[in-house]
Amino acid sequence: MRARTLLKAAAVVGVAGLGYSSVIERNWFVLRQLEVPVLAPDVAPLRILHISDAHLTPGRHRLMSWLRTLDTLDPDLVVNTGDSIAHPQAVGPFLAALGPLLQRPGVFVYGSNDLYSPKFRNPARYLWRTSADEHARDVDDLPWAELGAGMEGAGWLNANNRRARLKVGEHDVEVAGVHDSHIERDRYEMVAGAADRAADLRLGVMHSPEPAVLDRFAADGFDLLLAGHTHGGQLRLPGTGPLVTNCGISRELASGLHRYPGTGADSEPWLHVSAGLGTSPYAPVRFCCRPEATLLTLVPRIS
Repeated sequence: MRARTLLKAAAVVGVAGLGYSSVIERNWFVLRQLEVPVLAPDVAPLRILHISDAHLTPGRHRLMSWLRTLDTLDPDLVVNTGDSIAHPQAVGPFLAALGPLLQRPGVFVYGSNDLYSPKFRNPARYLWRTSADEHARDVDDLPWAELGAGMEGAGWLNANNRRARLKVGEHDVEVAGVHDSHIERDRYEMVAGAADRAADLRLGVMHSPEPAVLDRFAADGFDLLLAGHTHGGQLRLPGTGPLVTNCGISRELASGLHRYPGTGADSEPWLHVSAGLGTSPYAPVRFCCRPEATLLTLVPRIS
């Protein structure tokens, strides 16, 4: 009888946890606000809105509504680190949700889920391997080109394996970005080379924070790196943190702002990994890992 009672109690707790993580926390969006001491002493502060991993489907109305509110933060620059869509009809709703943010300077890269439709897979597989090889034989069947054209048409920089210079207000920003290294579409050699020390900010942008790519950005002197992909683990345990990252980065760096350990004091950039806004349609849960966007206020370095 005692065993049966315990099993019933466990079942109730499990159902309650699933309901909370799929209905409440998945739609409990939060804005993180962080200060990054990365600029030279005489450079004015710069506000960057970092969004990532919306995995948007047309029915995610709460997500779209919340995303529309972010323009009131008055960011100087918007950076989207990919996995924006998860449905063939999601491009229009995603661009509409960005709304007036598209009128601001912006940068974007793609993630694998901008290219490939989501498929049902056992989520427990992440405990022993990553999903890096799962799209090897897939056809890129999502309208990623339409998505990119919508953002580029608004003036945003397509930073997929590209390097460019942006004027953001009074700031001179050098940007280098790579396509998704999780599916081996990154071509760092196309953006390689020492960052210009004369720029006010040297910004590296990617979807998946793979150490091999982070190391090269650090060695080239980029001083702020932005990534997504990890979902912050998506399922976190109190006192333990994320169970997995689904890439080569350590669990300690799965989300938030950190100094990335480069090869020396002059090659340790700041790294911000966004826990993202959404989930796969086939794993629509978050636990102890609220969906997020982040406003990074860049300020002068501490001397």
